[in-house]
Amino acid sequence: MNRGLILKFENLVQLRGACRQLRTVSYRKVYRGQWKPVQSSAHPVWSVLLYPQFWQKDKLISIALSQCRHLATKEETKKKKKKVALTKGEVAVRQKMTIEELARAMGKDIDHIYEALLYTDIDLDSLEPDSILYEDHIKLIVKKSGMKYKSAKLKEEKERENTDAVKRPPADPAVLTPRPPVVTILGHVDHGKTTLLDSLRKTQVASMEAGGITQHIGAFLVHLPSGEKITFLDTPGHAAFSAMRARGTHVTDIVILVVAAEDGVMQQTIESIQHAKNTGVPLILAINKCDKPEADPERVKKELLAHNVVCEEFGGDVQAVNISALKGENLMVLAEATVALAEMLELKADSTGLVEGTVIESRKDKGKGPVTTAIIQRGTLRKGCVLVAGKTWAKVRFMFDENGKAVDAASPGIPVEIMGWKEVPSAGDEILEVESEQRAHEVVAWRTYVGQQERMKRDVEVIEAKQKEHRMDYEKKQQKLAHLTWRQRKAVLYKANKHVMFSKPKERTEMDKNMLSVIVKGDVDGSVEAILNILDSYDADSECKLDIIHFGMGDISETDINLAEAFNGVIFGFSVKANENIKQLAAKKGIKIKLHNVIYKLIEDLKDELNSRLPPSVVENTIGEASVLDIFSVTVGKNKIPVAGCRVQKGLLDKKMKFKLIRKGDVIWRGSLSSLKHHKDDVQVIKTGMDCGLSLDKYIEFNIGDEITCYEEKEVQQTTSWDPGF
Repeated sequence: MNRGLILKFENLVQLRGACRQLRTVSYRKVYRGQWKPVQSSAHPVWSVLLYPQFWQKDKLISIALSQCRHLATKEETKKKKKKVALTKGEVAVRQKMTIEELARAMGKDIDHIYEALLYTDIDLDSLEPDSILYEDHIKLIVKKSGMKYKSAKLKEEKERENTDAVKRPPADPAVLTPRPPVVTILGHVDHGKTTLLDSLRKTQVASMEAGGITQHIGAFLVHLPSGEKITFLDTPGHAAFSAMRARGTHVTDIVILVVAAEDGVMQQTIESIQHAKNTGVPLILAINKCDKPEADPERVKKELLAHNVVCEEFGGDVQAVNISALKGENLMVLAEATVALAEMLELKADSTGLVEGTVIESRKDKGKGPVTTAIIQRGTLRKGCVLVAGKTWAKVRFMFDENGKAVDAASPGIPVEIMGWKEVPSAGDEILEVESEQRAHEVVAWRTYVGQQERMKRDVEVIEAKQKEHRMDYEKKQQKLAHLTWRQRKAVLYKANKHVMFSKPKERTEMDKNMLSVIVKGDVDGSVEAILNILDSYDADSECKLDIIHFGMGDISETDINLAEAFNGVIFGFSVKANENIKQLAAKKGIKIKLHNVIYKLIEDLKDELNSRLPPSVVENTIGEASVLDIFSVTVGKNKIPVAGCRVQKGLLDKKMKFKLIRKGDVIWRGSLSSLKHHKDDVQVIKTGMDCGLSLDKYIEFNIGDEITCYEEKEVQQTTSWDPGF
């Protein structure tokens, strides 16, 4: 009876295994296919000799498997027909091949791969034709199939054709027409650049600026009473915006250098002179604030001589005009000097053909989307033009002048605000017009490809450098352990890594606790660039790591809050806003949002955040000092305890505080006192000039002349050593 039950049980187990094989082999993705027979070689052959009474059932199972059908797609059928011709039974394999790819490489069908996988520990129920196989499984399948494997050669990508857009050749002088000069006003912070522009164009820009500092580049067209036009670029004078000043001089014809008569030449004044010299742009000197009693224009002219800026009265070619931007004095004289210099330069441009220009400012407007302020340098920009700048493009939908009025066309030398960009280009990008949207896509694709290739090249260099460094470290460690046996080597490595292996997860995270993750949001591209340039100078990673996890333009969004939450970061906003819903969400998630309108205040706030991440330093505050004058010992039980007879030279000795024993300038002991006596009385405090006897909590022999210092430890907040330069 028991024998019969056992045989029935074994029969059921075998039948279940056969059904499982049947289901595995016939399993396929079903999608509009055709019926196709499957070979029955995937199931194992049962031993007929062992169980002769069940051979009929095994035969039935084999017949069922042989008649199995599955649905195969037309695409799959085509792929299977294209079998790869094998060379001497070799299969070209690579990492992360799918079952389907391996079958094509071997010239077999997919069922053959499934059959070979029976020899592995892979669950066949979970596999599909597009499932990825590990390299060791791929090699095993090839071996079981009686073939050899070799590494597949990487396909060499064909060199792509350069489809970038380029500038047109120089125009025929006969078609050139006069254009307005592009003038940049440079100078130090608060020397009156914005006030000068405000007086020239009769608007109230200066009163809207935060702290009297221009926060980003602006381009304006000024109409003079004489009918002349001058395009002005207003660049920030703050130290943080040096890159923006350099960009401003790149598209400039004339630089007006504003210097305050009472301050003279300052740091950004020298920098502005250098920018003008590097680009070969002529200077006009505007000495501002001449209405003040302490004004000294002659001193300014003499100071500029040291920087090779020679005024006309000293035999040079630089015009100098004394002005008062606030009161509007001599402004027309300055404008006439600018026009006269422009006439000497004979500024002309080609107003026909494809447009060329430069992005001066870019931002993301809520209503308008990505918007740029640009200076047109060649051609005439009209609605419908297709432009390319950097890695983005635009079909011009609308154009606005400096007053926000819509314009239909912009000729060379005219600043204009452009709507229609797909993404926000970077300030300073070159604008080129192309023939069609398809051509714009080609240009952007090529520039993206070039950027990827350059990035890959840099990444490879970094990886190779890291590998070389790692290899050198490994070789040094091996050289140090070369004289040891393998058992000794293993013991040394175990001791070296023991603290990491057995540290708790919380302790491991504390190793990287000193990190400040930052999200930077700004009103325009130039402002964000200026902040990032400052953060690039951060050089205190040993104290606290600074990680910029995201930066961009526009107001604070919910995405910024979620990102800050994920990285435990802080959001810094420059001339942007955060609505009430965003503030409530940030407060709920414990995210800090720091909004500023003046750049140096933002950097100061950032430094405070860095300081808060630094661990407090322990500082010793000395309370009293005593000298050892005599030595004796006291017997307590069977032990002799050394006692020092001391006199307090400074401050007081408090038994509750910490003490240290100093001998010849070296600290040989730190701890607390076991006893402190004055004559025969136990006391808590001994003041200056009093004698006492004291013993330590550890057995240490005293020497006459030793010094005993009483001190307390205080935790003091550290400050970062990073100096951003202002």
